[in-house]
Amino acid sequence: MTARINVDELPEFDAAPYLDSEAAIAAYLTDILEANDSALLAAALGDIARARGMSEIAKASGITREALYKALRADAFPRFDTINRVCAALGVRLVAQPVHQTALP
Repeated sequence: MTARINVDELPEFDAAPYLDSEAAIAAYLTDILEANDSALLAAALGDIARARGMSEIAKASGITREALYKALRADAFPRFDTINRVCAALGVRLVAQPVHQTALP
């Protein structure tokens, strides 16, 4: 008989330990942005900030560490200014791309 897994008993996944390179961070953010979910983006930036050191990111962004934790949790909806400052402190930028490629005449 196969043992059943109770999902509620599984440990919560933490992405931070896997965000150990610029390429990993860029790939993670790209996937998160494709989900089109602002709360997920906030949480992902929190994962990256924890991987880099929340205190350093707080100092570089000019946001207190406590406010940064609050703004970058999964149920938060931070202002664009906060997202922009955190991205700058992380050394990344969000880039707009066309959804549909159109052929030029």
